[in-house]
Amino acid sequence: MSSLNLDDFTDLIERPDGGVRRDAEARRERQVVPPGSLGRLDELGEWLAAAQAAVPVRAIERPRVVLFAGDHGVAGLGVSARPAGGADDLVRSVLEGASPVSVLARRLGVPLRVVDMALDCEPESLPDEVVRHRVRRGSGRIDIEDALTLEEAEAAFRAGVAVADEEADSGTDLVVLGDVSVGGTTAAAVLVAALCGTDASVVTGRGGRAIDDLAWMRKCAAVRDALRRARPVLGDQLQLLATVGGADLAAITGFLLQSAVRKTPVVLDGVVSAACALVGQRVAFRAPDWWLAGQSSGEPAQAKAFDRMALEPLLSHGVTVGEGAGALLALPLVQAAAALAAELPLAPSAPSAPSGTEGLEAPDATEALEALEALEAE
Repeated sequence: MSSLNLDDFTDLIERPDGGVRRDAEARRERQVVPPGSLGRLDELGEWLAAAQAAVPVRAIERPRVVLFAGDHGVAGLGVSARPAGGADDLVRSVLEGASPVSVLARRLGVPLRVVDMALDCEPESLPDEVVRHRVRRGSGRIDIEDALTLEEAEAAFRAGVAVADEEADSGTDLVVLGDVSVGGTTAAAVLVAALCGTDASVVTGRGGRAIDDLAWMRKCAAVRDALRRARPVLGDQLQLLATVGGADLAAITGFLLQSAVRKTPVVLDGVVSAACALVGQRVAFRAPDWWLAGQSSGEPAQAKAFDRMALEPLLSHGVTVGEGAGALLALPLVQAAAALAAELPLAPSAPSAPSGTEGLEAPDATEALEALEALEAE
């Protein structure tokens, strides 16, 4: 029996300030550029103002990329183009600055953090700051066994909460959230299918490195078998994560919910973060108001999760590499929205009446109507 009560998040999470958002909308109407002419940037600026409870909105000055890492036993079935247990190589590439997200983060000047939750490697092979939250070595094969024990799921969830608190306490004002995993998209597809009541084939995609048809069929079969194991525990979100999720997915869910508690906006990347967000929505229905869909990766489970949460992706550019790279590309758009909302000048006051008309009064509406009726009678 878990000592963690997820229902507490329902009471702890508030929506972004609606009154502030209305103030931001009113301010936008007074700016020199006509309202609506900036498209999604108008909406983003108002959303940020509500999240920050500030008008004008403050600039995004301390963003951070946070990646949760783990290996999944289901990858041993050949459902991924990457070798099972190979996520540690991806993490090393990120840490060495050789991955797409590392290049983008360096170019944009955004610090990057990797949190190992269940990599299938010796912890001594990675820096202490990466492995200090690790729960176990690899997650179980979800088609035939639980990914985690309930105790491990709770530990992973609490680790995600702790990381969210660390980021909020350090002054991070926006998080770009992603994952580094092998087999993670399979677990994510199971979660989305279970929560949305759909079949395996509807949510099963081809992953970051597109798999061939045979691998896709193996993946569909794994999702189908895991889905049978997921349905009986749908009413218990922590047990669901233990059964068909994984340590990294449980941590991401905890991170998302605690970020909403701490009023830290989060930009979601791929199908893994989208699936965890969907679990988070089940826990606390107001939580998605603190999240942005950074990009459309093309994974059907991601699209279904975003649709269920009414989140519209900011970008659709076909980036499937994962690791937060696609969502990080959306960060300049969010920063631009904040800058425009804060820095565009307000329009001057409406012009005064033309010269010579100051003493004239508008005719009374009743008198005008009587005069019109008199003309029609003639």
